[in-house]
Amino acid sequence: MGEPAPPTTTREIHLAARPSGTPTAANFELVTAPIPALADGEILVRNTWMSVDPYMRGRMDDRPSYIPPFRLGAVLEGAALGEVIASRSADTPVGAIVTHFAGWREHSVIDAATATPIDPALAAPHHYLGALGTTGLTAYAALTDIAPVRPGDTVFISAAAGAVGSVAGQLARALGAGRVIGSAGGPGKTEMLTGEFGFDAAIDYRAGGLAGRLAQAAPDGIDVYLDNVGGDHLRAAVEAMRPHGRIALVGAISGYNGDPGRRGPDLFLAATKELTLRGMLVNSYLPLLGEYIPKAAAWLADGTLHTRETVYDGIDQAPAAFLGVLSGANTGKMLVRLAPE
Repeated sequence: MGEPAPPTTTREIHLAARPSGTPTAANFELVTAPIPALADGEILVRNTWMSVDPYMRGRMDDRPSYIPPFRLGAVLEGAALGEVIASRSADTPVGAIVTHFAGWREHSVIDAATATPIDPALAAPHHYLGALGTTGLTAYAALTDIAPVRPGDTVFISAAAGAVGSVAGQLARALGAGRVIGSAGGPGKTEMLTGEFGFDAAIDYRAGGLAGRLAQAAPDGIDVYLDNVGGDHLRAAVEAMRPHGRIALVGAISGYNGDPGRRGPDLFLAATKELTLRGMLVNSYLPLLGEYIPKAAAWLADGTLHTRETVYDGIDQAPAAFLGVLSGANTGKMLVRLAPE
């Protein structure tokens, strides 16, 4: 018997309506769509994993940004991973495992040149959407280039139980930080930071008094801050910074839904302390992936880097997984498993 014929339809998630404030399930629609025939140079990927990430909230709004908005009534997109089940590319054969950017669907037809083959022998495939992918690369670039960690530094990381934050805390330690402090929501997550992820101190921001709690955790101030939250976290970090401190502006999830009640930092204080506040887009660091992946795989193998994933099963659960990221329901990387590996 020959190989089974490729499927002719797939299920995918469309943007049904643009949100006003916090998104809900009503902003998404599960659609069955035909799979187009392959053109020369294209491949058909059966997706096994997809990623949902906070930056996607901005793409739900119709406004200019560093990445185009999602189109209303069309399938969403994002990082995904899967097996090539049909190919019209000599360079990407059937059976190859690849990452690509056409997630939010069970099957993707893509130009083979836009897919990146991975080595599943190096690490479990799902790690290529987390610690070995742009999530880990964000933490690595932030702490080696944007706000470099120096031996003995005190480092503060917000959203530290999330995908980027949990990796960043461990990398800060590996890079020589003397003290690593994280913030997270709830006692379960803060206990995980100091236990499982090796942070020296953890702050439950939901308990209030963030600035005071940070001052207790770092009485001599902080040298490096990796900001995933913005708002009150960034303000508290600027206040706690030592002169010539360094801040990596990675995300600002506190403001993604348009909440006007979050006060930002005192920039005059940043000026008088001669602080460096520098933004980053991980796309600017994609050429570093070839250097980063072998390092991170070795850290995973020897236990230097430990990961957690929060997994939802099935394409129909992708919107719930995304809404969970925005509300802080995840520990570590949020993933959607679309099919068995």
